[in-house]
Amino acid sequence: MADEPSGSWRLRDDTIYLNHGSFGPPPEAVRAERLAWLGRLDRQPMDFFVRQLAPAWDEARRRLAEFVGAAAENLVFVPNATAAMNVVAASFPLSSGDEVLLTDHEYGAVRRIWERACARSKAKIATAALPLPIESVEQVIDALFSAATPRTRLLVVSHITSPTAVILPIEDIRREAERREIAVCVDGPHAVAQIELRLDALDCDYYTASCHKWLSAPFGSGFLYVHPRRQTHVEPPILSWGVPPPRRPAAWWEEFFWCGTGDPTPYLSVPAAIEFLKNVGCEAFRAQTHELARYARRRLSELTGLAPPAPDCRQWCGSMTLAPLPPGGRQSLQTALWEKHGIEVPIIEWSGRRFIRVSCHLYNDTSHIDRLVEALAELLRSE
Repeated sequence: MADEPSGSWRLRDDTIYLNHGSFGPPPEAVRAERLAWLGRLDRQPMDFFVRQLAPAWDEARRRLAEFVGAAAENLVFVPNATAAMNVVAASFPLSSGDEVLLTDHEYGAVRRIWERACARSKAKIATAALPLPIESVEQVIDALFSAATPRTRLLVVSHITSPTAVILPIEDIRREAERREIAVCVDGPHAVAQIELRLDALDCDYYTASCHKWLSAPFGSGFLYVHPRRQTHVEPPILSWGVPPPRRPAAWWEEFFWCGTGDPTPYLSVPAAIEFLKNVGCEAFRAQTHELARYARRRLSELTGLAPPAPDCRQWCGSMTLAPLPPGGRQSLQTALWEKHGIEVPIIEWSGRRFIRVSCHLYNDTSHIDRLVEALAELLRSE
């Protein structure tokens, strides 16, 4: 690993990468750890699967649980947040006429998952429109729960929204949901490492997450947290041995240990990603990337004259920021940024408007933001 954290990534020379929030590349130390585990698997599969895997899996899960503030027996590894959300959707009991409440800031794939679950059970999807601009916790709570009804059984809400990069007040939301006897599933792929997590203290029913984003663990590493009050109803989508025979699974999480022969090395490499971030300093990482996101927000607002949709502080914004753009094409602008300037950054159409979402990690600096703003200025003039 290089002496400076920014030198720990080997990104392509032709790329300015400002999209860690979608696909976060791992640093070299994490890549090396995964390759080491993969070598053990490939060189002696029997020894790996029969003797090495179980204790390594347990230790990796323990380290992850400690990092996110949970008891190890309350979470399991899954490939990503999408897989975790599918488990919840297949396990949560819904009846005809029940309602699942989402916000209009939710990730499109999450909405599709719950649309299918509701169609199968003849339940309904309800959508709460959050205010723009967001100005206060009370404003968010009022807007969210004004869409709840006596038939609302589950609230599915992002910890940090994917299309709009807003940190939602999850603790306040969970408390109000509890008062109304509504279960809560938090979609948290952007929250792991970007903000501090204490899942057991949060007391939500479910928490779904990916570790390949801000934690920079390998692709294919995620987790599902399930509160003890919900664990008896949760089952893996693929049923296999669970634990090596002749023993049979006794705890809910054991069913998720062995779901068939596959590559578990992304899970086993999660501790290396945690160790890398701790060596940098979790708070130092958050402060540095937040300041860079603030710099991007300021430069983009100066360029367009348009105000972002959330306040400029760490309560609402972490290492990722959203800035509005003038009306125009989404795909053509994103393509031009890449093909003409080598900049990877998502252009988003949301709520009838066009935005740019900038993600900042340790390999980014202000020169990347400056080049983005220069490229945008050129491309917007030519639209």
